[in-house]
Amino acid sequence: MGSELGLEPYVGFSNMGGAVGGELKYAARLSENLLVGPSLRVQRTWANNLGVQSQMTTWGGGVFAHYRYQDLIFGGVEFQYLKSPFSFVNPLEVVRPWSPTLMVGGGFYLKLTDKVRLNAALFYDVINAPNSPFRSSYTFQIKNEFGQVVRILPIIYRLTFFIPLDQHE
Repeated sequence: MGSELGLEPYVGFSNMGGAVGGELKYAARLSENLLVGPSLRVQRTWANNLGVQSQMTTWGGGVFAHYRYQDLIFGGVEFQYLKSPFSFVNPLEVVRPWSPTLMVGGGFYLKLTDKVRLNAALFYDVINAPNSPFRSSYTFQIKNEFGQVVRILPIIYRLTFFIPLDQHE
């Protein structure tokens, strides 16, 4: 039924580092509401964990599926396998050089113009690998009664712009 090109800028910062990058998605529209396809991500990350400074470029590919409902909301699943040889849990730990991510989530699907659509969403990383390049941008925290962070949830927000490559309305 057509295709779309997805562009997702990524910027994340914390008190221990940050990341900038983006993702390119090619979406085949299998029906009016179902899009599937491959993705490619490139991301630059830097960190200062316990005085140990590091930087890296993460890259990799994946697949995704999004289902749009009534031109208002969408749900999706996205799997990526990313080269990320750094542990955000223990910076001195040697980890496998590849990191799997499995994001499940959804949000709003908005038609900004005839040529540009926007997905604004929250995604939960089911795998939450120790060397996931997204760890530095998890912002949802659980605190104890003293206000101390006891857990950080593997949730990120994503803004993806989709551009139809055909005359589909």
